[in-house]
Amino acid sequence: MRIAIPKETHPGENRVPIIPNDAKKLVRLGAEVVIEAGMGAGSGFTDQEYTEAGASVAASRDELFASADILLRLRKPELAEIAQLKDGAIHISYLDPFNEHGLVNAFKDAKVTAISMEMIPRTTRSQKMDALSSQANLAGYVMVIEAARHLPRILPMMMTPAGTLKPANVFVIGAGVAGLQAIATAKRLGAKVTAFDTRPVVAEQVQSLGAKFLEIDLGETGETAGGYAKELTPEQVEMQRQAQKEVIAKSDVVITTAQVFGRKPPVLVTKDMVEGMAPGSVIVDMAAETGGNVEGSVPNETVTVGGVTIVGLGNLAGEVARDASQMYSANLFNLVEDSWDEEKKAFVIDFEHDILPGCIITHGGEVTNETIKNVLEGGA
Repeated sequence: MRIAIPKETHPGENRVPIIPNDAKKLVRLGAEVVIEAGMGAGSGFTDQEYTEAGASVAASRDELFASADILLRLRKPELAEIAQLKDGAIHISYLDPFNEHGLVNAFKDAKVTAISMEMIPRTTRSQKMDALSSQANLAGYVMVIEAARHLPRILPMMMTPAGTLKPANVFVIGAGVAGLQAIATAKRLGAKVTAFDTRPVVAEQVQSLGAKFLEIDLGETGETAGGYAKELTPEQVEMQRQAQKEVIAKSDVVITTAQVFGRKPPVLVTKDMVEGMAPGSVIVDMAAETGGNVEGSVPNETVTVGGVTIVGLGNLAGEVARDASQMYSANLFNLVEDSWDEEKKAFVIDFEHDILPGCIITHGGEVTNETIKNVLEGGA
């Protein structure tokens, strides 16, 4: 079975889908691994490292797509690239299937099996394949580093002969994977950290990292079966805003990580809250690319509003591309290995599998994922 790995072409994307060590593991499974020339360059991996791992280099990108039995990548494809794939090919990457309806239909029409890395079920057994979590973990770290870079003061307390410098106050909104890593990183750098999440169940995790958990009574909240925070009602969002307003005003750094999978994120830091912060304060909006948690944030830009710096950097994990590639590559390899038939030397599509049905979007000329099928029919 030929596993093809093309070079990422999205502007500024330096992460790579497979690193040489995992390419070697795929070869050991019995796969024929073919890469596009320069595929690993963004993260510092040479073609020679891949060939030494047992992979070969394709003569052209077109040939790579046309000959692929499985195509592994990071970003979603262009529509024209789907047309290059042969019937029955398997395409595995991020797909944003809730919003990319044209892409889903193109996969269906091309009779390509499309597997979405965002849709990996959040179960204990699938943790090693969960790319959203692996990349969010790094994003949490990067957000704190970005905040520290823009903040005109240090994060830790420092006692000097010239006097004592107080620790910076950091407020983290959202204590999922990214938020918890942001809390841990800010604490390691010596900041005084407060955090809030709509799920009271995470309070203990926040406190175990040495941060204070902000108690806000929002009434009925909780999390989905997949472990995500449930979407709040407009009334609950407003209650959260008001309760956070005083904490935000006293914070040197605010980090927002509130994202609702498949939907526009809630605005949690409003214009008047930004205006209430001291000049020199920093806000990092993790959700800037998908609509933003902060009024005034601009996707992929750093702006200053009334003396407050708002960082809307996208592709946060890509700022540490080498490590992000290692983690995403492991996620992809683990997914492939889990459904690999050693005798057939092939990746087997099994709808009785406990993980695959949840992340397969199209197969055999049909949209097989019921959730995405309902989204498509609802938008028709």
